[in-house]
Amino acid sequence: MGLFGGAAAKASPSWVDWAIHILQGFSNPLNILLLLVLLYLLYPLLPRPLSHYTPTLSQARQTSSTSTTSLNSNGSYNSLPSKHAPASLWRRYTPRTLAVYDGTGANGEEGETILLAIEGQVFDVTKGANFYGPGGPYGNFAGRDASRGMAKQSFALEMLTPLDQPLDKLDDLTPAEVTNMREWAQHFSNKYFVCGELVNEGEGD
Repeated sequence: MGLFGGAAAKASPSWVDWAIHILQGFSNPLNILLLLVLLYLLYPLLPRPLSHYTPTLSQARQTSSTSTTSLNSNGSYNSLPSKHAPASLWRRYTPRTLAVYDGTGANGEEGETILLAIEGQVFDVTKGANFYGPGGPYGNFAGRDASRGMAKQSFALEMLTPLDQPLDKLDDLTPAEVTNMREWAQHFSNKYFVCGELVNEGEGD
């Protein structure tokens, strides 16, 4: 028993032996240098606290010279947008109150928003300004009732009802044209925010 026990003890060094072995390794300057290099390479891979990626309020309000929202070298955001996008609240629009939102900016901040109506629904299409804003292929519809134009697949000005007249009843459209209009309305419903309904003068908010 003693013989086998002694052999087992020699085959399994105690933790003290391991500690002595490690300390002996540190006596070699080359090993110390390699360890430091290894720690330097591993440090960026360690998880960092959320605060590392979240700037302080003063840092966030700094204006970037290249973009209103940019990244620091450590991957954190260092600025806020110059202004937040205006919120669109659901309301009842008349042709005259809808016409203000034509994207030209002529009516202050309201004018920068682009709305249009199809079959009584008012859509906020501001994010599609390249299409529905001034100079866009559908720019004639900005701030107006686009129902007839969408039904007839025409962007001509005569598709628009004058602002001083009642809403277009669309009762002369063919079934195919009604289908066109409603398909457009469905497309807009899937892509843009419905922010109100179009009503005749005297019925709006």
